[in-house]
Amino acid sequence: MELRPVPSRATAAVILARGLGTRMRVDDGALLAPTQLPAAAAGAKGLIPVGEGGRPLLDFVLSELADGGVRDVVFVVAPGENAVRERYLSVAPPERLGIRFAEQREPRGTSDALLAAREAVEACAGSGIRGSGGSGDFLMLNADNLYPAASVAALVELGGPGLVAFQADALVTQGNIDRGRVMQFALLDIAPDDTLSEIVEKPWPTHPLVTAPEQWVSMNLWRFSSAIFDDCAAVRPSVRGEFELADAVRLAIVARGERFRAVRQRLGVLDLSRRSDVALVQARLAGRVPRP
Repeated sequence: MELRPVPSRATAAVILARGLGTRMRVDDGALLAPTQLPAAAAGAKGLIPVGEGGRPLLDFVLSELADGGVRDVVFVVAPGENAVRERYLSVAPPERLGIRFAEQREPRGTSDALLAAREAVEACAGSGIRGSGGSGDFLMLNADNLYPAASVAALVELGGPGLVAFQADALVTQGNIDRGRVMQFALLDIAPDDTLSEIVEKPWPTHPLVTAPEQWVSMNLWRFSSAIFDDCAAVRPSVRGEFELADAVRLAIVARGERFRAVRQRLGVLDLSRRSDVALVQARLAGRVPRP
């Protein structure tokens, strides 16, 4: 009987927590509790208390990662950033996750942020302790989004590079993102074999992906192989002057022939980008107890 190789699990994850949080710093008229204001003013979206007992969003993010099968987490932070380090190394170290840190020197975009995590990710994958079980693959996600454990688990078990493609209507009905905002995210052009053909950032209103019967959205939840780091290093600045992850993915597809499998899901994601998001996220998390 022919023995087929068992697909490897990806149990390390990179959380991009280096962003400046510009939109969160803006006072949009939303009422925040005194305990929430310092983190909001600093743009530290993931550290805003939104759970009972003052638990920040990142506690819930880490809990969903652990529920989904992740065992090691690398935070990408700014040089000198102490708040995330202090919480997860001293104040409330996770019981189910190993924690490492990587520094992005300047906020030069998502591709550059991921590249900054290269050494830390390789240490996870090669440690043999709680790491990727021999797989060089890892997950990547935003610090200000709460993804369902089912979405995490789908990528952990995927067996190769891919991303979760969230159905737009489900993001509206099951998350906290209105239709207008959803259509400002990256829409996905998915081939009949469920592989990613293209990512379209902020498509125009008459774009074929916008007018299609269903829209599939990237909320930046990915599984990558270690080869993506070379793609990130090869990216050139975009028109915004940033090194964009979408450009690294395009390089992987075109130059290396990488096939990213799109895992379609009709699930919601909680987004904490603006002060007006805080109250609804807090309401959705009422009664939930995270176990990082």
